[in-house]
Amino acid sequence: MPVRRFPPHSVTGRLGAWWRDVKVAAVLYTRLPLALPGAVTGEAVARAQWAAPVIGAAVGLAGAAGFALAGRLALPVAACALVALMVTVLVTGALHEDGLADTADGLGGGRDRAEKLAIMRDSRIGGYGALALMFSLGLRVAALAALAQPEAAAGALIGAGAVSRGALPAVMARLDPARADGLAAAAGRPPAGIAWTAAGIAGAIAVLALGPRADVVVLLAGGVGAAAVM
Repeated sequence: MPVRRFPPHSVTGRLGAWWRDVKVAAVLYTRLPLALPGAVTGEAVARAQWAAPVIGAAVGLAGAAGFALAGRLALPVAACALVALMVTVLVTGALHEDGLADTADGLGGGRDRAEKLAIMRDSRIGGYGALALMFSLGLRVAALAALAQPEAAAGALIGAGAVSRGALPAVMARLDPARADGLAAAAGRPPAGIAWTAAGIAGAIAVLALGPRADVVVLLAGGVGAAAVM
């Protein structure tokens, strides 16, 4: 049976394009086994960045499920928080933790730009990277454990997951890639409209997950973090 093609500007065509963007973003930011038809270009990756906060919220939801399940098993709150983070790391393939360790090693151990980039490309972890991971995981476990209730932890995980990924397109749009043959160069540069759309979606998800008052704090923290990187 021949595959039916829909005009790209029809409702069905737009929904198909949006769904493909979501799958492209999911393949980039997670280890979910999603199949994509054909090769994925840098332009397609850049265009799909509006969906980054959606994927971040989904990762946070998976972590929230882990927190709730651990609570059902009567584990201590700290153990529930650790299980939640373990689930998010498994879903993402430790993508962000690997990046944090590489960045800490490069910035802490390199004497100049070339040496920093060389250290970041090295697959081995150094002292700065190990300490950065230890502090990052420890602070996140402590923060989730302080929330105690599964509902509060779920809101925090979903809201933080959306806002943190929602800031990435703006960083990608503004900064030049560190090297010409790296992942950022291959991913392309999202248009400003895509970056603003991602930020808006992240804000909407954070409002739903955390409420308006906490949402303002999370959005400010995400904005400050993105500005510090840029």
